[in-house]
Amino acid sequence: MADLNSFRVAMLATDGFEERELTEPKQALERAGARVDVIAPKRGDIQAFRHHDKSITVPVDRTLDEAGPEEYDAVMLPGGALNADALRVEPKAKRFLRAMWEAGRPFAVICHAPWELVSAGLAEGRRLTSYHTIQDDLKNAGADWRDEEVVVDGQLVTSRQPDDIPAFNREMLRVFAEAGTRVAPGTPARR
Repeated sequence: MADLNSFRVAMLATDGFEERELTEPKQALERAGARVDVIAPKRGDIQAFRHHDKSITVPVDRTLDEAGPEEYDAVMLPGGALNADALRVEPKAKRFLRAMWEAGRPFAVICHAPWELVSAGLAEGRRLTSYHTIQDDLKNAGADWRDEEVVVDGQLVTSRQPDDIPAFNREMLRVFAEAGTRVAPGTPARR
């Protein structure tokens, strides 16, 4: 099992996230010793969905106004069409993602969340996967889209859907642990 003690993960989400795509990676990261903060545009709880149906709510740990990219070692983006569509137009979310990317931090992104990479200008030239309905958006943004359960391109891990979570979690933990050995966890992001 990956050792992510002292590793801090920013999990960006908002209302409409796919329940399993947040809860299962979060549990896997915490079992490995990582500290995971759910970061959203607003305080309070955010609403999960199980595909089309509302399910649980999850408390927000910090808002985008409160969280700084330099405080985190990695970013995880859960899917859900409503979630990803709302975050992709949020200027603070795009700035946060670009700062993490420029600092060389690893990303784990599933389902519809690659839309956020497109809107932040981070998809071009990347090999990745996503939920099949947004493959044209990714291809049009210059990404090399693949129909595979998990795709790893350097420090970017992507998967298609909830059924892929076991492979997604395995590769996310591996890539995050490898990144932690190259850059000391908690080291401020380079600007």
